[in-house]
Amino acid sequence: MARFTASIDIRAEPRAVFELTHDYDRRLTWDSLLREARLLDDAPRAAVGVRTLCVGKSRLFGLGVESVYITFDPPWRAAVRMTRGPRIFETFAATICHDAQGPGTTRVTYQGHVTTRPRWLRWLVEPIVGLMFRRETHRRLAALKAALEPRTERE
Repeated sequence: MARFTASIDIRAEPRAVFELTHDYDRRLTWDSLLREARLLDDAPRAAVGVRTLCVGKSRLFGLGVESVYITFDPPWRAAVRMTRGPRIFETFAATICHDAQGPGTTRVTYQGHVTTRPRWLRWLVEPIVGLMFRRETHRRLAALKAALEPRTERE
């Protein structure tokens, strides 16, 4: 199993960070990984049991993944697990936590894990997939930070 974690501090309140992260009408305005992100089954908003479809931009991450929210605790944490995805992924799950670090600052921590197919090739494939997910997760969190912090505050 490949595990990956990334954290970033954002100058914004946890509620604002949480709301932008899980607002699928605005998801593509900041999420550097995705070219499509939507809620399924006519769900009006993210919540426990709501299914999503996310499709990546790049060659490896350009695959579509359907997932379901298994935790949704605004403004602190949410978690999803894959219900359907590309054949290379046997399992995928991720948790995103939003922890207050003082007035107006939130530490966002994204943790995930993936197991790949075929089983006999995991020793080779999972370290590569884990590295790619770690790198992309850092990029996504930096993009989230840029979307939430006015440019003058970051400089």
